[in-house]
Amino acid sequence: MASRPRLAFLHLAVAVVVLLLLARGADPLDPGRTPPLAAGDGVAPVRYLTTEERWMDQRLDHFSPTDRRQFKQRYFEFTDYHTGSAGGGPVFLRICGESSCDGIPNDYLAVLAKKFGAAVVTPEHRYYGKSSPFESLTTENLRFLSSKQALFDLAAFRQYYQDTLNARYNRSSGFDNPWFVFGVSYSGALSAWFRLKFPHMTCGSLASSGVVLAVYNFTDFDKQVGESAGPECKAALQEVTRLVDEQLQLNSHSVKALFGAQTLKNDGDFLFFLADAAAIAFQYGNPDAVCSPLINAKKSGRNLLEAYAQYVQDFFIGKWGTTVSSYDQEYLKKPNPDDTNFGGSKFAARLPIFKWHPKMIAFALQRYHLDLCRNVYGEGVYPDVFMTNLYYGGTMIAASKIVFTNGSQDPWHHASKQKSSQDSDPSNCSSPEAVSTARRQIASHIDLWLSQCRETTRPL
Repeated sequence: MASRPRLAFLHLAVAVVVLLLLARGADPLDPGRTPPLAAGDGVAPVRYLTTEERWMDQRLDHFSPTDRRQFKQRYFEFTDYHTGSAGGGPVFLRICGESSCDGIPNDYLAVLAKKFGAAVVTPEHRYYGKSSPFESLTTENLRFLSSKQALFDLAAFRQYYQDTLNARYNRSSGFDNPWFVFGVSYSGALSAWFRLKFPHMTCGSLASSGVVLAVYNFTDFDKQVGESAGPECKAALQEVTRLVDEQLQLNSHSVKALFGAQTLKNDGDFLFFLADAAAIAFQYGNPDAVCSPLINAKKSGRNLLEAYAQYVQDFFIGKWGTTVSSYDQEYLKKPNPDDTNFGGSKFAARLPIFKWHPKMIAFALQRYHLDLCRNVYGEGVYPDVFMTNLYYGGTMIAASKIVFTNGSQDPWHHASKQKSSQDSDPSNCSSPEAVSTARRQIASHIDLWLSQCRETTRPL
């Protein structure tokens, strides 16, 4: 969904843990809850373990035998916890997804890294932040942006960094550290798919809110928002929608100005902006941010539309940092958007699958989105949902040693894997004890899979 994406590890208010345990000897893991790492409104300032930039030369097209062009890919490393003889401890590859990657956050992954004596590395996704192959984001230049290219970026980076470690510690080129891959949201899907496509390059993967299923008309998203809202808040949101529709017919400029969105000439863009403003509260575990002011306004007889506009201005724009221009189709058509848009990344605004899907795979496409896609990128750009699921397997992904965590209030969890490979039904847990239990179980499986990896490690 739209909004500035955050790489908050295990980030939603209520989560279930699901394991793919196809490997012989793996033990089932009980479901548990994983909380947000940043308390409060979900937009606390990010603290970093490191922000020191490093660079590697990355191929532009991994699938062309003749195109040898390269671009500079930014990455970060943190080795303070790295243990073992001559740096032989594990390496945690944290996938930075659909946003500018400005360092390695000091969150729960840092706790795991310290526990396991792991180095942490984070490559920036191609086309985001400072890792774009092109300055001009024309549709032609964007053809190298895909999950397949991104996965090969990760594989090439993994080998590059392994060679870097071997050279740093004067080891033979055949030495291989145990690797484990982590991702959240779209990068959670990449984490699962990396284990699927490159099982020899990682001991296992953790996919938090990993949207591995491509869905054409993703109505479960809106349905989940309604269920998470509850009867009172849902009714208030529906009334806001009705009031906005009425005002658009009477005086569209006035109602848009109320929300600070008068620059959105297209009514569909404006409605999309308002819908996302509500949905983000549920996706990131902050339902009270939108529900409390609306319910209070309705009970006290205050203007419901003004109450929602205040929420949008204070939370969605003020605290979350959303820019109105990133919902403007005409703005998205620009090949060189401003640096200040979309969380500070000049490359993010025009990326295919655009802002409705920073997940990039769980498509919520109705006529508006198809028209938007055609308007921004031209004819012939269309989501091939069938081929995506055929290539990756959807929720039938046939890979071992992957932990999936999903938030029960996250509207995207319907596009993730909900059952373990033993077909046991996960249950939702919300107690602090369940949080601790889930984290212990995750750490236990990381420990097991790393040890299994060490036993079978062979030179690449």
